[in-house]
Amino acid sequence: MDKVFISQLHVDTIIGVYDFEKESKQSLYFDVEMLSDIKPAAVNDDINLALDYAKVSERIIEHSTAKPVELLETLVEQLAHIILTEFNTPQVTIRVSKPAAVAQAQTVGVEITRTKASI
Repeated sequence: MDKVFISQLHVDTIIGVYDFEKESKQSLYFDVEMLSDIKPAAVNDDINLALDYAKVSERIIEHSTAKPVELLETLVEQLAHIILTEFNTPQVTIRVSKPAAVAQAQTVGVEITRTKASI
């Protein structure tokens, strides 16, 4: 299998457990890897046969900003389910970074890998 990836997709959204986190948007950065057979799209030079990273990016932004959640864990599980069910990929790995969460760290975050069999 080949991989289609999105690196450092920036989304400003409300996320967090603490009251002060719910008052203003914070930056999140997403790295996403999706398994895909790119050969049909490549042979036919046809975007309709490709795993469209632009559409996946739009969907991540749309979902991440639509309804605030408290935990990164909740958000990445939701996004994994969306990507696996709405896009033609058998496996997705999502890493989300929240740079402002811990002052002493450059960034913190969560990474998961899910398959269609796990949803």
